[in-house]
Amino acid sequence: MRTSNLITDGAPAPVEAVPHLPPPPVRLPRPALFLDMDGVLAPLADTPDAVVPHPERTAALRAVADRLGHRVAIISGRTIAEIDRIAEASAASASGVHGLERRRADGSLHRAEPAPEVRDAVAAFENFARTRPGIIVEDKAVSAGLHYRGAPAEADAAMALASELAEQTGLTMQAGNLVVELKTPGTSKGTALNAFMKEPPFAGAVPVMLGDDLTDEDGFRAAEALGGFGVLVGPPRETAARHGLPDVDAVLAWLNAVEESE
Repeated sequence: MRTSNLITDGAPAPVEAVPHLPPPPVRLPRPALFLDMDGVLAPLADTPDAVVPHPERTAALRAVADRLGHRVAIISGRTIAEIDRIAEASAASASGVHGLERRRADGSLHRAEPAPEVRDAVAAFENFARTRPGIIVEDKAVSAGLHYRGAPAEADAAMALASELAEQTGLTMQAGNLVVELKTPGTSKGTALNAFMKEPPFAGAVPVMLGDDLTDEDGFRAAEALGGFGVLVGPPRETAARHGLPDVDAVLAWLNAVEESE
């Protein structure tokens, strides 16, 4: 995926739509934005560490937060530490590991206690990766991730292992874009969105969730239930989102254009 070049001339680029899904409006009544990271704010990469900060992304996030009264949160499968690394701490509000970590607008932080079985999942994933070049294991303490973007032929085996471990351990299986995760149960991107919407500065606003893969569907549904909507980023598919944008460049164009209506 190309790197965005939207801010170089100082003017927002036109907002494009995903085929069959209209683009989200750029003027909204008291919007609150909830943004996934990978595939939405940053292009997908072969490894998690390959996603790096970008000045255009950081500038767009800071500008839209200022325009919308800081009603902007990043909700990601990454840890909050990783969110801050990539976004250069431009989002005061953030949720990591599918809701298991959450930093409120006032800076206070909540982390779920990790299920002990996560250690078993990490060990099993590491054993799986040992004989399969290209497989990456990510230990997030509260969850274990198995990335197979570098070894797509191992997709079926990775998913079968995760499914078996989920049944054995009671951990929640979370499939993503060429990754599968086993996480401490009890949260999702939807629960994170709902929690933010009960607190300042988000309370009483209209939630808009931008996401690209199946892990974001809970967020789309949560936004819809609270009077807002979801925005699917990327190719069209079956989704709870009502609007669409084709790629990261289009997301940044929309962020540069969106504003609160009178």
